[in-house]
Amino acid sequence: MRLYALEEHFLTTEVAEAWRRHDPRPAEPMMNRALGGEVLPALLDVGAGRIAAMDDAGIDTAVLSLTTPGLQNLPAAEAAALQAAVNDGLAEAVRRHPGRLQGFATLATPSPAAAATELRRAVTELGFAGTLVNARSGGRALDAPEFWDIYEAAEDLRAPVYLHPRAPAPGVVDAYYRGFGEPVDGMLATGAFGWHYDAGLTVLRMILAGVFDRFPGLQVILGHWGEVVLFYLDRVAAMDDLAGLRCPIAEYFRTNVFVTPGGISSHKYLRWSLETVGAERIMYASDHPFNRERAGSARAFVDSAPVGDAERELIAYRNWEKLVAGIRRH
Repeated sequence: MRLYALEEHFLTTEVAEAWRRHDPRPAEPMMNRALGGEVLPALLDVGAGRIAAMDDAGIDTAVLSLTTPGLQNLPAAEAAALQAAVNDGLAEAVRRHPGRLQGFATLATPSPAAAATELRRAVTELGFAGTLVNARSGGRALDAPEFWDIYEAAEDLRAPVYLHPRAPAPGVVDAYYRGFGEPVDGMLATGAFGWHYDAGLTVLRMILAGVFDRFPGLQVILGHWGEVVLFYLDRVAAMDDLAGLRCPIAEYFRTNVFVTPGGISSHKYLRWSLETVGAERIMYASDHPFNRERAGSARAFVDSAPVGDAERELIAYRNWEKLVAGIRRH
């Protein structure tokens, strides 16, 4: 049984330098962690060290993506200039390790038209498996109409969009996630709670804005068991009669959204997700290197899951292979 992992991050020295130029004292806690912490060598390694870590975890194939905030905090022109180089470098790493690595395209969302063009190139020429985007681009949520070029391209290509968290807007951080000192403030705003709530709200805004009614074939992947919102769909249904959508809100999570653990190895959350969206909508992700799976723990999580063999295979590899097989490459 093959095991794919879909939220596996990397960084390039060029992107790190661009971050430092525009934000010498990074405001986003995860940027600080990426640039100054022990994870930096692992982020920069898309070679032998990465493969060894996958072997240790029990992961057969990792789908790599540029770590948050990607190019989405940069000026539009610089982001557009960087995206092709990042994707070409990742494509070379994938070619060096066939079968072990796949790629999600890095997009210059501050320049949506250029991002849509690059997504088409990354999928049709580089062989990528879709894209990963973060929940805000600059100060804009990704439901805004200027980003719909990206969704149009993704639907046309039948290529999935992994929607990853980004630190909430500075005003939100100041209002809700301060007062305890570092490192508590930073973690509360990001990995402990804040960015999951923010990403879940982003996909709700996409639904309410009509993104999936306009692009019904668009497939979005949410990490961290659906970024909080999956656990609140019964209450969210209070908007069904107000929103003017084609479907009840929860239905979009069964037709347009996949979920992954994103490094939260919880069978309790898995059981809830199975009940809410079904095994056909669940895939695996380890969130390397921010979360480190070791001594076969990634495979052990799937092997010991409270599911039947058919559901286990869907989660481990069948759902992903079916999704990728449907991508339009020409």
